[in-house]
Amino acid sequence: MTFPQIVSREEWRVARQELLVREKAATRACDALNAERRRLPMVEIDKEYVFEGGDGKATLLDLFEGRHQLVVHHFMFAPEWEAGCRSCSAFLDQIGHLAHLRARGTAFAAVSRAPYTKILPFKARMGWTVPWYSARDTDFNQDFQVSFEGEGDSEPFERPGMSCFLRDRDQVFHTYSTYERGLDGLGSTTSLLDLTVLGRQEEWEEPRGRASLLGAPAGSERIRYHDEYEN
Repeated sequence: MTFPQIVSREEWRVARQELLVREKAATRACDALNAERRRLPMVEIDKEYVFEGGDGKATLLDLFEGRHQLVVHHFMFAPEWEAGCRSCSAFLDQIGHLAHLRARGTAFAAVSRAPYTKILPFKARMGWTVPWYSARDTDFNQDFQVSFEGEGDSEPFERPGMSCFLRDRDQVFHTYSTYERGLDGLGSTTSLLDLTVLGRQEEWEEPRGRASLLGAPAGSERIRYHDEYEN
């Protein structure tokens, strides 16, 4: 194994400053990419999906929990499996307290094809409290390109993904999806909000004007300890 070169503190500081210039350029490029994502057109969902969750049957609109936005984690858990995907489980372990997303009008839910009778014990085993729904009796996974029947001699397969939705009263719109390596670096509140139409709801974000759509202060001004938020 080859470790980094050993240098003096001053040499390290010079090298660090050179790298910082490129890091800041990458941050600005990421901000511009997020703005382009928020400018993507959206598609109205006119198909009725009925999921099964802890409170029984639920529609896609129900998954919003009355909020403006919804982020869905397409968790790989096929009906014939006895446990959920290990990589998806590691990802879900990274999701922080949902109060910070909810304070920005954004709901989060995991959705899998496994029946809820399999999801529930696995969820308890993992100690998760995030909303998790079964899409077993719907075409949701197929429509959002995370479950495939296979062609010819190929076997059916699943792939991980993330999809975002926007609600306008009772109308639901699909705004964004990403898959596999597109999930790299996601998990924090801000990284999930960056996938959505309203973003972090900060005044500096482009396109301008969306930070005030929820009728609340800018996103950073709403940050509280997670036990201080009001429903």
